[in-house]
Parts: sequence; C-alpha cells; structure tokens
Amino acid sequence: MADTNSDIMARRSDAIRIARVICITGIVYVHAWTGLSGHDLELARGTPQELLRWMLMEVFGRSAVPLLGLISGWLVAGSTQTCNWRAHVARKARTIALPMILWNVLAIVLVSGTAWLFGMAAPVPQSVRWLAEEILILTRPPDIDVQMPFLRDLFLCMVAAPLLVRLPSAMLLSVVLAAGTCHVLGLGPPILLRPSILMFFTIGILVRRTNLAERLAGWPALCALLPFAVLMPLHLFLSIGEAGGSRPVEIAAVDLVARVSASLAVWWLAWRLVETRALPLFRRIEPYMFFYFCAHLILLWLFGPLLGKLTGKLGSPLYPLFLIAQPFLILGAVIALATLLLKVAPGAAGVLSGGRLKASYGIKVDRKAGSARMQGRPAPRG
Repeated sequence: MADTNSDIMARRSDAIRIARVICITGIVYVHAWTGLSGHDLELARGTPQELLRWMLMEVFGRSAVPLLGLISGWLVAGSTQTCNWRAHVARKARTIALPMILWNVLAIVLVSGTAWLFGMAAPVPQSVRWLAEEILILTRPPDIDVQMPFLRDLFLCMVAAPLLVRLPSAMLLSVVLAAGTCHVLGLGPPILLRPSILMFFTIGILVRRTNLAERLAGWPALCALLPFAVLMPLHLFLSIGEAGGSRPVEIAAVDLVARVSASLAVWWLAWRLVETRALPLFRRIEPYMFFYFCAHLILLWLFGPLLGKLTGKLGSPLYPLFLIAQPFLILGAVIALATLLLKVAPGAAGVLSGGRLKASYGIKVDRKAGSARMQGRPAPRG
C-alpha cells in the first residue's frame, strides 16, 4: 500500500507540473499580439482568423486561471506551513507579491521606455497615481501587465488561506457560492479584481478534503471532456454574437461553468500525459513557468510588432502561423533569458521567478525504475 500511495503522490505531482505548463502556455493565446486596436478587433469579430483566435483562447486559455487557482488551493490545504500566519504571509509575499511588483516595474521601464524613445504604441506614465496602479495594482488591472491581477488576487487568497483551511466545508461552500455570484454580477473590485480566483482557490481546498483529484482524473473521457466540448461553442456563440453585449450576466455565468469544465478537461489530460514520453520535457520546462507567466506580456509588447512586420496583422495571410507560434516563440525566449540570468545574476533569477529557478537543477532518469526523478527541485508549490 505504501508503494501504491507513493506512486499516486508522484503521479499527482507530475500531473500538477504538466497542468501548469499547459495552462500558463495557453494564457499567451489570451494575450496574443494581433496588431489591431480594440475597435478594429470588434470590426474583425466573426472573421475566420478572429474565430481561430477565439478558439485558441477557449481551448487553451479558458482553463488557466481556474486550474492554477485550484492547484494553489489544493497545495495550501495540504501544507502545515499555514499554521504560522506571519511566516506564511511573509513567504507568499516573497514568492508572489514581490516578483509581481518587480515585473510591473520592469514592464514600465521596458515597455513604456520603448514607447517614449521609439514611438511604439504602448501605455506611458501619465501620473503618480497611474504608476502606483501599474506597480501595486491597487484598484484596477494594469495597462501593461494585464495578467498580473491573478497574482494580486492569489496573494490575497494566500493571506486568507490560514483562515480558509480551518473553516468547515459548509462554510467553504458558502465562500465558493459568494465568490461565484460576485463573478457573475461583476462585483468584487477594488478588493478582489477577479473574485473567481477566490472561488477556484476555495474549491481547491475542498477537492483536497474530499480526495477528488484522483477520482476526477480517473473519469472516462466522455465525462471529463464532453462538458467543455459543449460549453466552449456555447460561450463562443454568446461572446461573439450580436447580442453578446446585452447579455453580460448570462455570458459571465456560462463563462464560469466553462472555466470549471475546462479545468477538469486539462487535469484529465495532464494525468494521462504523465505516462507518456513527454513527461521529461514537461519537467524541464515547468520551473520556468512562473518566469514565463510574468515575462510574456513584456515580450509581446516589445517583439510582437517586430515579428508582426514579417507576417502581418490579424487578417493577413501569414498571421495564423504567427498566432499559433506565439506561445512557443515566447517560451524559447524566456528559457534563454532565464538561463542567461541564472548564470550572470542567480539571485535576481531566483527573486523574479518567485524562488522557482535555482542556480542548479536537473533531472535524473532512473532507467531501472522506468521513471524520471527530479534532482535538486522542490515539489510543486502553491
């Protein structure tokens, strides 16, 4: 039984790594460079290339926030470190809040600096208040690093985690329902910019208590994939349809359920990818994912327009190739940048990656056991 439990724990840890890679890579499709303004994107709604962009966003981006939130809640629920609230919050400040702030500063320096020096179309400092909002994300999402509200709200969830993990399950269900209702009704700001993150974080705690992770992963393909296969086109239809702007509550409700179904589908897939030859590759990539998450929009702002000159904007014949390739181009750039930073400034690499990148890490393959073991790498963290 001990070996069986150990195997399940190892597979679960690897599935978490794979899920992180899939989710964070998929986020790039949500923020992909199109070369069009918001008004022009509205005019392009319903065109074949815009439909392709929406499909990539739905398939690969829809699961990102919910599953990452679920994983964080699941990990926190099993950690004994939450018992000491001050130490727990200080640790999460170092691994979540501090990197978020530093990356926001880098975004202003690099993106706004390039806009000021070379006339690139990008936000530039407008006031002290604007700088404070961009760096600290006080009451609204930033104009440059639009992905960072996830880290902001996740940190607030971590601050509340010592209380949440002690609440009875019935009260946690009330938190889930309240956060879900806030998401549908558009409530939450300025305290929580995305209340759905609290919802998924709390569901993760409940999943841990009820040992649902392995049971959900063991569902038949039809049960795990069909809900998302049905809800994805429904959400797509509501979002891009002519009546989409007049039905915000319905769209938000379908969006929330679609996100849950997407996270289930990706978790089901990640569980099975553990047993494939792709596992060592996912293991090597996963430590870069936090760095990737934080850096990808800066890279899109800076290099999207340059590469876009070769392929054209959304609507150009070669644009679909660029759209599909964007997550992988950014991944290569991130690995190169992070590797260089690890060599010249390992301390900075550690801080900017939230402690996830170390000066040395690797994979040791145990051929006799037929499995790969991580060497010098911590278990998945919240």
